[in-house]
Amino acid sequence: MKRRQFLAVAGGALVGLSQAARAQQAAMPVVGFLNPTSSKLYDFNAAAFRRGLQDAGFVEGENVRIEYRWGEGDYSKLPALAAELVNLKVAVIGATGDVASARAAKAVTSTIPIVFTIGADPVKVGLVASYNRPGENVTGISAITSQIGTKRIEVLHQLAPRSKVALLMNPNNPSAAMEQHDAEAAATILGQKSLVLNVASKDDFPAAFEAFIREGADAMFVATDPMLLSHREAIAAFAAKQRVPAIHFERQYPLVGGLISYGTSVSGMYRQAGVYSGQILKGAKPAEMPVLQPTKFELVINLKTAKALGIEVSPNLLAVADEVIE
Repeated sequence: MKRRQFLAVAGGALVGLSQAARAQQAAMPVVGFLNPTSSKLYDFNAAAFRRGLQDAGFVEGENVRIEYRWGEGDYSKLPALAAELVNLKVAVIGATGDVASARAAKAVTSTIPIVFTIGADPVKVGLVASYNRPGENVTGISAITSQIGTKRIEVLHQLAPRSKVALLMNPNNPSAAMEQHDAEAAATILGQKSLVLNVASKDDFPAAFEAFIREGADAMFVATDPMLLSHREAIAAFAAKQRVPAIHFERQYPLVGGLISYGTSVSGMYRQAGVYSGQILKGAKPAEMPVLQPTKFELVINLKTAKALGIEVSPNLLAVADEVIE
């Protein structure tokens, strides 16, 4: 075969393969993934979502495509990002991380299925009609972690009694007010003073940390919030530097040096959201898919951090811990 003929044949074959690849990609269902944080700081939960999709038979790049939209810590971006996913005609939207994501998605579509992960009561915040029969196009997983603020204050007090606990809150989180109320009430019952430190973005951390020191707080309660979780290393480092005990809502904090966490597995919620999204791709109707509620709460203690802070963890607390990091 002459060189010119060979190039023509080879070029035609490449064009054919390229067209076939594009056709295959176009035929894949597309899942939207909406989150108020960033891929760099929250990729472990995106990975859990993908594992859930895989559990349902869908592997990214093989038989499903995922369009990611990250708010980069700015909740005000979520409505526009949700609209982008709707314009792409995705088959389902994983509105993860916060009530704000789910509300943004619900506001721009009444037909595309939405699967949320939230830490609030989805009925009370107006996402679904009921847990058993959500109705319309929305369902998901609700841990109601924001409503166990009382328990986390009690656990922190049991581990390390202090006189003034600072509540690190994100005021942009729709669940913040309820969680703050519960935590303040619990602190009062235990004879503690409380100090609210609002952090709406990474730029607010320096002022919040300065206020913590200035006001003489000697313990920290970190609220249930994806933006705060994405800055877990900075929060843990500050608590270590000030030598104060802090309690968190997710095990990712103790993994990076935080003292203790109590709450549901957030990554487990994301995985289940992936499973639900895969089931919808197979034809399930969100209106008929019950809102799931994790029933297990995890207590994780970083024993190395406790020793560094001079805190002796009681045998009783160690006995009930689900995980002890040494």
